[in-house]
Amino acid sequence: MIPDAFRLDGKVALVTGASAGIGAAIALALAQAGADVACHGNTRSPQQACEGVETQGRAALGLTGDLADRATPLRLVEQTLARFGQIDILVNNAGTIRRTPAADYSDDDWDAVLEVNLGSVFRLSRAVGQHLMGRESGGKILNIASLLSFQGGITVPAYAASKGGVAQLTKALANEWAAKNINENAIAPGYIKTDNTLALQQNETRNRQILERIPAARWGEAHDLAGAAVGLCSPASDDVHGHVLLVDGGWLGR
Repeated sequence: MIPDAFRLDGKVALVTGASAGIGAAIALALAQAGADVACHGNTRSPQQACEGVETQGRAALGLTGDLADRATPLRLVEQTLARFGQIDILVNNAGTIRRTPAADYSDDDWDAVLEVNLGSVFRLSRAVGQHLMGRESGGKILNIASLLSFQGGITVPAYAASKGGVAQLTKALANEWAAKNINENAIAPGYIKTDNTLALQQNETRNRQILERIPAARWGEAHDLAGAAVGLCSPASDDVHGHVLLVDGGWLGR
């Protein structure tokens, strides 16, 4: 039955950047589909996301750690395994953005954005991938890419480079792991109301320009990604590998 193909009962998910926004919405959606969820917050506590998971009758684990620290990804995986004994789903959502014209962009900003947005995605995927390869049932890894996986943006060179890298890493890992029953896919959100886009939302000119370009004529909400996330983390997507799914109100097609 099709509804059963989207169920995640008995599964355990690790979602990074789940303290708010897209990560929190995905954590809640996975719990609604039946998964227990480890919710990570980079600097803020993921308490609200954990409480949301628990309201669905699922178990939650709150984790914190700076993903700019290369030791953090493995620690998050180890803590999740210590609590639940398994990881079936990894959602690499955590990200950061720093806005400065390219000519003035500092090495520190470049390094920080690349480490969080791309380096940690690889390290988490590698650690979870090693766990999943030891099981016949495999699992799902979902990365959060961006419209800037396809476009260059303005004053965000490190963010654009990192999200372009996320899209290519998704395909590279899918090529290696598809035969091992590990699905590696990505969602590329459009303009979503989150803390990362607050500066654009509050800029009257940019906000108007963005809305004029979006065929749906509205900013996306974090919960708009929930259905796509559940689909790509469930048995319904067992033959989907290396795909980057746009959830953008039609932006890129215009």
